[in-house]
Order: sequence, then structure tokens, then C-alpha cells
Amino acid sequence: TEQAVVVVGSIIGGVLLFVLSGITAYLLWKKFCHLLSYEKLTSPVETTNANAIFQDQSTSEIQLESTSRSRSVPFIIPPTLHGRDWIHLTNEEHVQEESDPYMIPQSGPRSSFHSLAGAYIVGTINPELYKFSEDKSEMDFPEGNIGRLWFSIEYEQESEKLLISLIKVRKLQPPADSCSPFVKIYLLPDERSYLQSKTKYKTLNPQFNENFVFQVSSKTLLQRTLKFLVYHVDRQKKHHLLGQVIFPLKNETLTDNNKLVIWRDLEKENLEPPSEYGEIQFSLSYNDYLGRLTVVVLRARGLKLQEESHAANVYVKVSLLNHNKFIKSKKTAAVLGSPNPVYNETFSFKADQTELDTASLSLSVLQIIKGEKTHLLGRVIVGPFMYTRGKELEHWNEMINKPKELVKRWHALCHSM
Repeated sequence: TEQAVVVVGSIIGGVLLFVLSGITAYLLWKKFCHLLSYEKLTSPVETTNANAIFQDQSTSEIQLESTSRSRSVPFIIPPTLHGRDWIHLTNEEHVQEESDPYMIPQSGPRSSFHSLAGAYIVGTINPELYKFSEDKSEMDFPEGNIGRLWFSIEYEQESEKLLISLIKVRKLQPPADSCSPFVKIYLLPDERSYLQSKTKYKTLNPQFNENFVFQVSSKTLLQRTLKFLVYHVDRQKKHHLLGQVIFPLKNETLTDNNKLVIWRDLEKENLEPPSEYGEIQFSLSYNDYLGRLTVVVLRARGLKLQEESHAANVYVKVSLLNHNKFIKSKKTAAVLGSPNPVYNETFSFKADQTELDTASLSLSVLQIIKGEKTHLLGRVIVGPFMYTRGKELEHWNEMINKPKELVKRWHALCHSM
């Protein structure tokens, strides 16, 4: 019996060994067949021409790079777009014709090597063209510029607060080599109180980033004017005025969550008294095609107010005359009593070109006292040789010689003319 058991066990073991050998042989045969089929599938793909194209393009690209040392980036057309129609431009650049705007991918298998070799360079991309453009306010400084100031304003209706952010100043022109600037901020017509920034030492391009608050009612907000004075502190602690910015609020829309970022060029301040009665600044322009005379009343300074009171209002009356006969007049809005009011208001008058030799403009600065009486603070007349001389005649002639261009000038006021 024991011999029988041994014989049966040997037979079963042999059968199992035969079955395992068969399974192993079958798997190896199947894997070998799979490899043969993969080689047959990929063998027809021709890469000779593609390699040649790729090598030729690479060689030309290396030669181009060695001669021009360009830092441009190659722009490669993928193989899926081969065979499309391309229009030759310059510098090996191509554009697909508009008649075939759709890209139709090629069917069939493609290896990764073939995708790379089949691509070819049609041009280059210049990285310089995709850089962000410089802010012109940072780069474009006109001749004679003495500095530029950046600031932002915002008004909170509920709390009646005017929020001012002093951002920076650039390109200052100090009297000495070194410069330590700071800024005083006024809310005109109040010239007795001001807010002041910190001093930035040894820099012509100070960065302030400081915030200031003025308490001002919404009723009087648009009658107020911001004034920035930029000073330089020397080694003896003396203050030198470098320039100023005058910014009236009347033309701005100030609401909550509406922060306006603004820049203005600095202007020099004339510290000498302009005349006994003050000065007025305005621009003239004549459009010969429309026959229209335009006057922009900008501001006045050094006025001799009859009452030193904020309740006193000052306005400018602009009148057009012909042969000294009144034709038409217009008025600016009244500004709360300040010896240096700012207006920035524009008026137009119809005037034929043939009338310019006999027409003239009268600008009168008037003060309203106690809401009723009107007092003349000063007047200036500009016009042709028939009526004026000096700066007033020069201003008029320059306006005629520069049609459609605003000509700006200061004029001294006289009390009677």
C-alpha cells in the first residue's frame, strides 16, 4: 500500500509540474507575440525626413543665435498643423490664412519623438514686447519741470471727513546738492492751519505714504481747494520752498469707496506781491473755424479783501466788448473769502474773426459783502492795440497767432480803467 501511495503522489506531482510548465510557456509566448505586434505597428513610421528637418532647423537656429546673439524665444509649429497653408512674412514668420481658421488634428498613432522631430521653427517671440509698459507719469517729465507730486483723495459722507494720502514726490530740484523734503497740506480758504508730513532725508525722490484727515462739511466741500507746499530743510534747519500744487475740489466726484489717485507737477510760488490789487491768471484760445473765443478763468492771488471773513464771497465776471460796447458777460461761481481763490471755469463767446481787431475782454474780480453789496477788487482788459499795451496786448496777439491752443498768463489787476 505504501508503494501505491508513493506511485500515485509521483504521478500527481508530475501532472502539476507539467501544467505549470505549460502555463509558463503560454504566457511567455503571448508576451513575445505582443512585442512582435508593437514592432510591426511602429516600424512603418518614417522619421528620416523629420529628423533631417529638425537637424536643419536646429543648425540654422544655432547659426542665427551665434551671429545675432538674440535673446528671443523660438516659436514652433506643432506637427498637427503641418500641411496647412502659410503666408510668408518677414524674419521667417508665418501666418495661417483666414480661409482655414480651424485646426484639424491628424489621425493615427504618433510617437513622442516623432512629435518633436516633426515640429519646425517658423519665427521667434521677442520677450521685450510682452513686458508691462512703464507708467508715463513716472517717465515723461517736461523741460523745466521742478518736481511731480502724487496723492489720493477720498470723502466719507457719513463722518464728513476728507481723507488724503500723500504718496510720493519725484525729480525735485533743490537749491543744493542734497535734499531733505517735507510737505505741508492746506485746505483753502483756511491758510492758518495745515497738516505736515515727515521729513525724508537726503533724497530727491521721497516716498511718503502718509495719511491725513480734514474735517469738512459736505455743503462746503466743493468750494474748498487743496494746497500742497513742498519744502527742503537745509543743514541750518532753514526751510526753502521748492514748489506747490493747487488742486480745487469743485470738479471732482468724491464719494465713499471712490479713491482718486492724482499727480500734478509742482509750480513755483511768486512770493513777491504781484501788484497793489493782486493778480489773476487765465487762458485764452480762439477757434477760427468755429469763430469761438474761449476764456478759462484759473485763479487769482494777493487780493485785497474788504472783510477778512470766510462769509465773504469772491467771483470773476468776464465780459466781451466790441468798440467798447457791451456784448455779453458770464460769471464764475463765488469762492469763500480767500485772497487766493481758485476757479478753473471755462467760458465761450461767439466772435467772428473780422471782429478780433475791435473786440476786447474785461475780467473783473468782485467781492460780495454781506450777501448784497458788490465791491470791485480789481480788473484787467485784454485786446488788440486799439485798447491795450504791454502784457495784455501780447497775450491777445499770442492767442491769435496760436489758434485752437490755450495760452495761459498772469495779469496784474487795476482798480479803475
